[in-house]
Amino acid sequence: MLFTHMVERKDSPPLDAILKAASDPTRRDILTLLAQEGPLRVTDIHARFAMSLNSISKHIKVLEAAGLVLRRTEWREHLIEVQMAPLSEIDGWFKGLRSIWAMRLEALDDIITKGAAKND
Repeated sequence: MLFTHMVERKDSPPLDAILKAASDPTRRDILTLLAQEGPLRVTDIHARFAMSLNSISKHIKVLEAAGLVLRRTEWREHLIEVQMAPLSEIDGWFKGLRSIWAMRLEALDDIITKGAAKND
């Protein structure tokens, strides 16, 4: 079977980067924290995790590169806020998979229905 890739839109991060960023449990926890509490300082995020500030900063940079968080500066504070829009890329991909499975289940139902009709 030959696979063709969808053309990536230039206005949104590629699906691969989003999935890679979201594949790490710590990064998912950071996203969940930000979604629940709103924008937080890097030091506030760090206070919630048993790891170095440098490690948290690296995780945040991966999330930034994927477009899942946005860093904004207010005076000397760096606030990190979650960006939900890129998650629609994942949802769109899953919708495509669900439609494929729906077609396969319909085909299986047709086979079963025809087989049952022949046996009657």
